[in-house]
Amino acid sequence: MPLLDASALFWLWDFALKQWFFIVLGILIGVAKAAPNFARHGGLIKAEYSIGYGAVAIIFLQSGLSMKSKDLAKNLGHWRAHLTIQLMSFLVTSAIMFGVCSGIKAANDPHIDKWVLVGLIVTATCPTTVSSNVVMTTQANGNALLCLCEVFIGNMLGAFISPALLQMYTSTSGWEFGNPAADSSIQQLYKDVMKQLGLSVFVPTFVGQVIQNIFPKQTKWFLTTFKVNKISSFCLILVMFSSFSTAFYQKAFESVPKASCIFLVFFNIGMYGFWTIICFFIARPPFILWIFPTEPNETSSKTYTICYKIFRPFYYNRRDTITVMFCGAAKTAALGVSLVSSQYGDNFEYLGRLLVSLVLYQALQVITAQCMVSSFKKWEKKDHPELMQKQDEESQKSNTQEEEEEIEEEAVAEEQQSRSSVQNNVESANGSKEK
Repeated sequence: MPLLDASALFWLWDFALKQWFFIVLGILIGVAKAAPNFARHGGLIKAEYSIGYGAVAIIFLQSGLSMKSKDLAKNLGHWRAHLTIQLMSFLVTSAIMFGVCSGIKAANDPHIDKWVLVGLIVTATCPTTVSSNVVMTTQANGNALLCLCEVFIGNMLGAFISPALLQMYTSTSGWEFGNPAADSSIQQLYKDVMKQLGLSVFVPTFVGQVIQNIFPKQTKWFLTTFKVNKISSFCLILVMFSSFSTAFYQKAFESVPKASCIFLVFFNIGMYGFWTIICFFIARPPFILWIFPTEPNETSSKTYTICYKIFRPFYYNRRDTITVMFCGAAKTAALGVSLVSSQYGDNFEYLGRLLVSLVLYQALQVITAQCMVSSFKKWEKKDHPELMQKQDEESQKSNTQEEEEEIEEEAVAEEQQSRSSVQNNVESANGSKEK
């Protein structure tokens, strides 16, 4: 007798397809643990180029192929969203993290390593991530064009702002031990960032834009036929695979006490969720609707009209809000690793403890964001009632068809049962005659 019947095997296969992202990620983290030299920075496959440039370039090539140039140019001028996201990404998140870490440090808990706390502050000063934002925002029906703009702006500013913020926080009393004081490395860091953004983000996006404007029909067919969105998600997993490989090679997890690792897992999930909630209220502050409930008309005062035009657009639509939530709370490990190594040195004795905070946050933010995608997608559809109505009609039609099939199956079963009963009666009668 088989251990699993056909229905159980089908359920397992369906579950694996739906959760393939987490399954593949888990497998590759296991590979990173077993063979960290394979995909680490400077390792066997030179992941800083093959994955750091190659995999990320594929993600942004897909973005360039699927985004209209006119819409991209329009979102570049969305200064309100740029201001909101960058203030949240650099100032709000880092200030909250510094305050929380200062409170934890003041508690003098021997189980929480102080260099892990410095790593959390380093993580909070980093700009928004390069690749996962675009993938998740696209999947959730957010404004992927705006997200792409934030990646450019955030990571360019990050080369200057992140080291300055770290210097400011670690110059505070009680944190002097974590001050890198390596201003001489900033210039080289900026060159590396520009190279990374240019080759893995700007060039692929530009090439994608050129191709989709010259061959629009062929591009649409290519994106639909080969399911490029899935390829982008797999490339995102490769980026995380490289980060974990580097962390395992640096013995980051071995150098940190187990209590600190457990603390980091729950703490990072909590902070990501908390920042996402803050992003939501910053993107859709209720008081704006209270102050500006209606559009100005002929009877409105001049002051109300001017203030409405200036401040009402700060209440973003749902697509832009999804982008704000993904970009504002996310932190990049790609630039973060460069920031840590350039400021503290590749041979710094506490490098592993600094990296573990960054790498764990990146992994947990992607996993948590992936869990949010379906909810954000449903929420965004409420801005399009006509699409929801169409889906409801299709769903109702599908349910009706399923009910008709079930009724038909029941009728066939009853007919077969009736025939079987008649046949049994005939056989019984024949048997009686023979006797």
